[in-house]
Amino acid sequence: MPYHQDAAAGKDSPAVELRRRPAGQMAWRPATVRRGGGSPGACGPPRAARGVRHRLRAVRHRLRAVRHRLRAVRHRLRAVRHRLRAVRHWLRGVIRRPVPGALSREEHEMTNAVVSEPSNAAPPKLSFAQTIRSLPRSFWMGCTMEMWERLAYYGVRVVMPIYIAQADEPGGLHFSQQDKGTIYMVWALIQSLLPMITGGYADRYGYKRTIFITVWLKIIGYLLMATQRSFTGFLLGVVVLATGTALFKPGIQGTLAQSMDKSNSSVGWGLFYWLVNVGGAIGPPLAGYLHGKGWPWVFYGCACIISLNFLMLFTYKEVDSGADKTSDAWRVFKDTIKNIWDARLITVILLLSGFWLMMYQLWDLMPNFYTDWISSTSFVQNNPWLPSSWLDIKDPRGVQLKQENVINVNAVCIVLFLVPFSYLVARMKVLSAMTLGILVAIGGILVSGTTTSLYVLFLGILLFSIGEMLTGPKKSEYFALIAPKGKKALYLGYVNIPAAIGPAIGAQMAGVLYGTRGEKATLALRYLAENTDHAQGKAWDGDVSSLSGLLGVSRQDAFKKLQEVLHLDAVEATRLLWDTYQPYEIWYSFAAVGVASLVGMLIFTRRSRRWKDLDV
Repeated sequence: MPYHQDAAAGKDSPAVELRRRPAGQMAWRPATVRRGGGSPGACGPPRAARGVRHRLRAVRHRLRAVRHRLRAVRHRLRAVRHRLRAVRHWLRGVIRRPVPGALSREEHEMTNAVVSEPSNAAPPKLSFAQTIRSLPRSFWMGCTMEMWERLAYYGVRVVMPIYIAQADEPGGLHFSQQDKGTIYMVWALIQSLLPMITGGYADRYGYKRTIFITVWLKIIGYLLMATQRSFTGFLLGVVVLATGTALFKPGIQGTLAQSMDKSNSSVGWGLFYWLVNVGGAIGPPLAGYLHGKGWPWVFYGCACIISLNFLMLFTYKEVDSGADKTSDAWRVFKDTIKNIWDARLITVILLLSGFWLMMYQLWDLMPNFYTDWISSTSFVQNNPWLPSSWLDIKDPRGVQLKQENVINVNAVCIVLFLVPFSYLVARMKVLSAMTLGILVAIGGILVSGTTTSLYVLFLGILLFSIGEMLTGPKKSEYFALIAPKGKKALYLGYVNIPAAIGPAIGAQMAGVLYGTRGEKATLALRYLAENTDHAQGKAWDGDVSSLSGLLGVSRQDAFKKLQEVLHLDAVEATRLLWDTYQPYEIWYSFAAVGVASLVGMLIFTRRSRRWKDLDV
């Protein structure tokens, strides 16, 4: 009987299978039936089935994780709903809260925080044509008066470093670089710190009256600078001129700020900066022409130009500042000081101070550096169309392009590109634009300060100009946007504080660094003392101010004496001093300050996202 059969059914049993006995084993044994089918004799589930089971378990775990995440999102949405409900209750309470009757509107604003929170419902940005049409007549009047003032100002400012301290300049004052640094420090502090106070007075007493007084002060300042050749007398002229400028700025800028809103402020401030640089672009060539007639003519000509604003005042319509007109002078002063004590506002001021410390060296230090070290003879030879008033024929290295016309590339670039540039960055956050401007300006200072090539210098000035276009107008826009109502001129007076701290410190740095390690006349004296027998065995104590007495050679004659002793021409002697003392290294210090400002601005921009009143 080969198979065991079920006795009841007469069929093969599905549960038990009888197998043939191999040799030496039992005749029959039951075999385990595999679950789920499979070959007989296999014990447990196959490998494929186990894999399916593991995958199903993993899917179950993932679904459980998704369920937990959805639960967390539900809790967060519930928390947001509770916060919105709390805000709604708070707003309902504010709407129902009565306005204090004991305070006027302006007085009530004075009790608020330093910076008011701008409205979230800001008007949309306009197209360029719409922006131009939206600007009122008061805006264009203010820009025109500023253009005349800047034409006169830059006509003097761009040639002042040569007049004050260039050692071999005929008819110059021949002050030391340290004396020049002191003059520029006082100039910067008065011109840019006083608006912090005078801005409040311009708001209080009216812009038109303020501008009238400033024009007279600036005329007197120019006349004193033309006639005084002593250090004290010339410094007095600078102080009067700086005071006039300090009163002039808030009146004009307050007029502009009251004439614009957030929809046209970016292009508006760009146009203002553009017209400023129209004056700045015309001033240097005019100063070069007047310089050809004699140094006093430069100052007399600028006094005549600023007097044109008297004609403008006859048609200038007063713009209401929105400030309290009943406050006395002492209260205006207290309000001015009180509003600046905001840690965030002070941080922005300090960061921008580092930028302006670096930027002002283009106008205060570069004229002397260019005159000493950079040769433009090949450029002059390749461009015979250049006017004779643009050329310096007295330079012993050959005919050179005057420094004021080279640095004027900065103003020309801004005149050509600022308006479209302002429109392109109009939608960019103000702080982000200023940060980018600082970065580009650092590249400009490194490129322009480390070369003797005119063409490389042009590239550096172009980078400077891009950095200025990004940062200059935006800083005015930033302070105008965060200013509370009735305090536009006050806050735009604060704009000038970085232009006081930065250039003042920079002037002292330049006086020390360039006066000891950069000026060609000083380095010529130093080379005579260290590398020749001209000192007749006398030991030099390391103080550059004692070199003239030690050698018996003045700063004015130092470079000529070096040529005579070494039998070198002017080009060879200049290259010798450049390679020996590496005067370009002084620019690294200014670039380092710029890098510190850049890092600080990056951190502040990130932190300002928490403060809606400053995140504009």
